[in-house]
Amino acid sequence: MASRLFSGMLDAIDRGAFPRTRKWAWRGVYNMLSRFWRDDDWRFMNYGFLPPGAPFALRAEDEPERAFIGLYQQAVDGLPVAGARVLEVGSGRGGGSRYIARYHAPAQMVGLDYSPDTVRRARQLNADTPALSFETGDAEHLPFPDGSFDIVVNIESSHCYADVAAFAAEVSRVLAPGGWFTFADMRRRGQLPELNSQLSTPGLTLESACELSPGVVAALDASERRKRERIGRALFMKSFITEFAGAKGSIIYKALVRGDAAYVACRYRKTGTAEQS
Repeated sequence: MASRLFSGMLDAIDRGAFPRTRKWAWRGVYNMLSRFWRDDDWRFMNYGFLPPGAPFALRAEDEPERAFIGLYQQAVDGLPVAGARVLEVGSGRGGGSRYIARYHAPAQMVGLDYSPDTVRRARQLNADTPALSFETGDAEHLPFPDGSFDIVVNIESSHCYADVAAFAAEVSRVLAPGGWFTFADMRRRGQLPELNSQLSTPGLTLESACELSPGVVAALDASERRKRERIGRALFMKSFITEFAGAKGSIIYKALVRGDAAYVACRYRKTGTAEQS
């Protein structure tokens, strides 16, 4: 039953059906998970990414989260984060924003999420991190003035939005001239041209794009045992959570392995130069 429900949700997303309802439904899912999945050592809700080659440096206490942190490391690697004003849209439980704040020394790190319960949970889990704050808000109507940020991060969140093009336009608006927008998410392969069109908004220039799928599958494999332990402790909806988490055998896991779905990463730059901001 859970697999059929999740498959139906994915099919509706593919068709672009009921976008406003979809947005509301995803917020309900994340509110529910924040209320009932209360593990204090679980700050991430993404599928993760393990890049090829030598592993990037992490402190010993962060090693259990390496698979999930990988998506954020690839997102900001090489960007001028030190001293920058950084916004993460769709920050979830806050692990990614916390990683950027602790490892890359931004002047300001703001995490924004549509789910009020998730924002409350993020504040509890990450209260020990300076220069980090969390706010509730809508990705399609960002509650910030023009030019407020130097970098906007968006990881595995855009599939929940009703209007991705409106989100991209808002990113362009809140970025300062010369600022960076770094994006990663998954789509059915046939949806990629539409996604590219949605993100191609005036004021943003595509600088790079790549597919992360093999590294995402590697991360899912690496985190499988830990996820199964958490799912085993759940009191209800175990099958749905298994699908949601991308565990082995789930619809999303199989789609990534077969190549029916693709996990992509893109970087865009705001027109203009930093001196103009």
